[in-house]
Amino acid sequence: MVDRLTPLDASFLYLEETTTPMHIGGLAVFAPPDGPFDTSQLAQLVEARLDLVPRYRQRVREIPGGMAAPVWIDDEGFDLGYHVRRTALPRPGNDAQLHELVARVLSRPLDRSRPLWEMYLVEGLANGRVALVTKTHQALVDGVGAIEIGEVLFDDGPDNADLERLGSEWLPRRGPSTARLFTDAVGEVVARPSAVVDSVRHGVADVGRTVGRLGAAAGGALRMARTVARTAPSSPLNVEIGQARRFATTVAPLDDFRRLRQHYDANIHDVVLATVTGGLRAWLQMRGEPVTGRSTVRALVPVSINEHGDETSLASVIVELPVGEPSPVVRLHQVAYAMRAGLEDSRTVSAQRLAGLAGFAPPTLHAAGARLAAGLSHRLFNLLVTNAPGPQQPRYLAGARLLEAYPVSPLSKGQALSIGVTSYDGQVFFGLFGDRDAMPDLDVLGQCLHDALDELLGTIDA
Repeated sequence: MVDRLTPLDASFLYLEETTTPMHIGGLAVFAPPDGPFDTSQLAQLVEARLDLVPRYRQRVREIPGGMAAPVWIDDEGFDLGYHVRRTALPRPGNDAQLHELVARVLSRPLDRSRPLWEMYLVEGLANGRVALVTKTHQALVDGVGAIEIGEVLFDDGPDNADLERLGSEWLPRRGPSTARLFTDAVGEVVARPSAVVDSVRHGVADVGRTVGRLGAAAGGALRMARTVARTAPSSPLNVEIGQARRFATTVAPLDDFRRLRQHYDANIHDVVLATVTGGLRAWLQMRGEPVTGRSTVRALVPVSINEHGDETSLASVIVELPVGEPSPVVRLHQVAYAMRAGLEDSRTVSAQRLAGLAGFAPPTLHAAGARLAAGLSHRLFNLLVTNAPGPQQPRYLAGARLLEAYPVSPLSKGQALSIGVTSYDGQVFFGLFGDRDAMPDLDVLGQCLHDALDELLGTIDA
């Protein structure tokens, strides 16, 4: 029996264009390692852990004539050296150079003839630091059956005592013949013609509408009828985008968000969104955009929650961010109210059991959020804001301590900005990913987010 891509997974391949590659990414920055830390050490670690993410040794194979969704097959010529790469900045590399590298790497689509992931070990950073840039196709990571490799690479201590134990010799299974694939596809057409039609690119008149159906079916059905009945407000965030990207970051202490949560009886998600709202307000004003008391920016916000013990779930909310409200306190209360109302109207989507893993789970949750976003028309919201809490204890990669972790959420067609947020080890990290032409001031937005948080803090320190 072939391992066929689900209709939703296949849709990410079908919808991919040169301007909208369908992969998620991440930037991780590490303290100077005590010992050797190069691509050979990284490749050794990856090879030892690949048994835990078997999809990372498989590639996509199309069906002759497009009769059915593609299948996963073992990559008989799997070349780890192709996927684990080394690059370097001119010493001493600064953050601006690193961000430019991230933008360039994540602008390029993945090679579909190979397993759909890459990682780059970046050397040459100032103060002896090293970085890891990752990119993984959304068809590869569903958050349930298949997880992001970051969940299994990171350890809760500097020692890799289990490195030898985890690794095992891997022998690829021989892929099915073309005749076998064709025969199986014909059998499925006969047995389930309606399901096959929804899976085939050339048999769909409106792929976007079909993906929306599939996203609703697979994602737990987003019940937002009253909100999505209206198109998103007009915004400079919604323009025709190109292939090139920009990347920017900002970071703040998690204790600042906790203080605001406690003082205003909100939660961390509310404070994060209020910070984003204030940052967008200031950014729009600096651009000379009209901002009135009724101005809003509509965000799709997948929120990871724990409501069943160790079971992490995802709830998606479409929320109007009140960028027209001048008071930071009123903005926070409005966002908190909108989030509560949105969560009542949505259903949670089961993600992966994460509590028992020592690794770093947020990339998988960001991937799940991006998948939900891709299942909705870009006309329904202005931008995607993913927010996934991470561990509050240090994590290590091949003995090197993780210092910073920035998520990178993909852009949808017609959307110039995405914001990924992750908390880790006492800090909150914002990763801003934007179209290169539409967002030349992405760094300015990053500073606006920082200033918006300071503005909120000023209301309790006054």
